[in-house]
Amino acid sequence: MIIVYTTFPDWESAEKVVKLLLERKLIACANLREHKAMYWWEGKIEEDNEIGAILKTDDDKWDELKKVIKELHPYTTPLIMKMNVEDVNDEYIKWLKDVVR
Repeated sequence: MIIVYTTFPDWESAEKVVKLLLERKLIACANLREHKAMYWWEGKIEEDNEIGAILKTDDDKWDELKKVIKELHPYTTPLIMKMNVEDVNDEYIKWLKDVVR
């Protein structure tokens, strides 16, 4: 299992991309949260609200998932970060693998 993290500029784009990823069975589920983002962009510090997306999937989906997110993402330079999961309960892994199969 891996967790993939990315951010979106608004709820509309986050939900659109996440629903497509679910329909294509590239992810088993997602958690979306609104947060304040502070970052450097074009030489100055910016502040915006963003939607963070925690995407849960199987490691064998990583390459295709990253490609699809890049294609659909509204940001010029999106973060698409993979985090390996060291341990998770067996029931959850079984459910996740059944969903993304």
